[in-house]
Amino acid sequence: MEKEDIFLQVSLERPVYEQEALNRDYQYEKPKTPVFQNAISNIKSTNWKSYFMSAIPIISWLKKYRWKENIISDIISGLTVAIMHIPQGMAYALLGNVPPVVGIYMAFFPVLVYFFFGTSRHVSMGTFAVVCLMTGKTVTTYSVSHNEIINPNATNATSDHPEEYLYTPIQVATAVTLMVGIYQIVMYIFHLGIISTLLSEPLVNSFTTGAAVYVLTSQIKDLLGLKIPRQKGYFQLIFTLIDIFKDIQNTNLAAVIVSLITIIVLVCNNEFLKPWASKKCSIPIPIELIAVVSGTLISKYFDLSEKYSIQDVGDIPTGLPTPQIPTFELLPLVAIDSIAITMVSYTITISMALIFAQKLNYKIDSNQELLAMGLSNIVGSCFSCMPVSASLSRSLIQQTVGGRTQIASIVSCLILLTILLWIAPFFEPLPRCVLASIIVVALKGMFQQANQLVKFWKLSKYDAIIWIVTFLIVVIVSIDIGLLSGIILSLGIILLQSLRPYTCLLGHIPNTDLYLDLSRFKTAVEIPGLKIFHYCGTLNFANSNYFKSELNKLIGINPQKVIEQKAKLKEKGIYMDTQDSEDKQELRCIIMDMSALSYIDSSGVSTLHSTIKDFQQIDVHFYFANCTSPIFETIKRCDLYLHGKFTLKMFATIQDAKTYFGKEMCLRY
Repeated sequence: MEKEDIFLQVSLERPVYEQEALNRDYQYEKPKTPVFQNAISNIKSTNWKSYFMSAIPIISWLKKYRWKENIISDIISGLTVAIMHIPQGMAYALLGNVPPVVGIYMAFFPVLVYFFFGTSRHVSMGTFAVVCLMTGKTVTTYSVSHNEIINPNATNATSDHPEEYLYTPIQVATAVTLMVGIYQIVMYIFHLGIISTLLSEPLVNSFTTGAAVYVLTSQIKDLLGLKIPRQKGYFQLIFTLIDIFKDIQNTNLAAVIVSLITIIVLVCNNEFLKPWASKKCSIPIPIELIAVVSGTLISKYFDLSEKYSIQDVGDIPTGLPTPQIPTFELLPLVAIDSIAITMVSYTITISMALIFAQKLNYKIDSNQELLAMGLSNIVGSCFSCMPVSASLSRSLIQQTVGGRTQIASIVSCLILLTILLWIAPFFEPLPRCVLASIIVVALKGMFQQANQLVKFWKLSKYDAIIWIVTFLIVVIVSIDIGLLSGIILSLGIILLQSLRPYTCLLGHIPNTDLYLDLSRFKTAVEIPGLKIFHYCGTLNFANSNYFKSELNKLIGINPQKVIEQKAKLKEKGIYMDTQDSEDKQELRCIIMDMSALSYIDSSGVSTLHSTIKDFQQIDVHFYFANCTSPIFETIKRCDLYLHGKFTLKMFATIQDAKTYFGKEMCLRY
């Protein structure tokens, strides 16, 4: 009886439990609250006062604000961020193909709304390069310049535009902003913030890196002082580069010199002066603002626009924009493009908010962030704004220089209000090549993300494939198609992995109740006559064949072939008695570990039944162990429906199943 003693090495201080007996003895009861009942009970139990307070977080945190301790830090932080908003806002507005002043509007109106409804204390809302670029693509597709609308005969550009596409860039931009706001409010109502999880880290990393290539290409014309037509549709980057090379002989040397000087100054500051200054003072040198002010003054007093034909920013209106309802007839046109902008802006913002919340030990409400961003964009759409998102650089500065709450954003708004009311026209002579230089230098961090490809390759070849494919399609075809392709590829890989889940055989660690992967743990031993099959993932109609093939491969027996072989021998008049059969076939039992089985459907249950039937025909027992309650309920329902009675042999643990079979072997022999 040595073989049978192996099954009894670890004795149980309780009865051997089959699943039904376990449920009965420990009073198992399936939850019976339907989803509809849950919703009603939640509504009845809702404290509407607390709900209102959570919807407007400022009511709670402003009462607890420590004015003496935090106000000075927030003022300094707000002043610093306001200084960054000016050059970044004007520069990134150009990416959206709208006037530079729009970037400053975006740093004022939506930020005010976010102050009341947002839950993050440190994100700096406003312009973000990738979101502005994506908006700019849509603006380019559906708009024409103001001059083309006033005088359509002055240029042949309108020949490419149907009559319904004769909209100004601001009209298209505000329609996109409104559409993005609507999407975010809908996501808030239905708690769909989880959609952003479709954008994995490799996908976001690759997408933003590819977008950085777009941003760089879009700024080459301003760096060189070229005037080339705006490209639309797919392969935009390639056609833009072709136009640049065709027109390269018309490069404005003065613009190139101004661009080089600006880039050199910014790079020297970022690489050398900034690290040194950060050790002396936490407030960074506002080098971008210095570049903007210097460029404006030099352009004004040396008349660069007239003497050297350097294109300047142009008219910047004084005061706040007149509130206007966005053009509703544009909403169907921009609806598809706005989906991608919605996902990217929300994902970037919530990622940054989570980083700061974890670092500084406070909580944010991801669903409330959707409400805050949605309302910010809806209000912003009435004041000539593009969709807003958090900026990594500004958010880091807002936190680094001591910002404690969103009071810093209000300080920033007050400073920008002053600029909009009185100072904005000062920047009209600013050369566009200076803003282009600021954008190009700021892209360094986005290009450095490409280094992560090596990490993704080492961790997972699938992640690396997602990165490469997304990047190439973004750069070669278009931004939105690249993002969509990346999402589809990610979902496809997830589907592929679900179709080919992880499987292995488990071995017993002697003198314990541990069962571990035989291929990975050297001390694990295989029990004679018994195979323990571990299956991880889902079992459904799509992967049932894979389940059977993996099971047969790992245990080394295909029951169908054994049955066919016996049938052929029987036809020849050769009969194998039970003893001969046992001598030729060492396998007596299979235990399937279901602890990692996450889902099963009716096809999966049918697969289990056919598998049991096949092995029973060759005198091999098939038991199940570690079945979770939802899986057990599904199997039982399907079993009653398909077969009329419960037939599967299920045990609470592998040890129970092994001990039960050991006793069966003892009785048999």
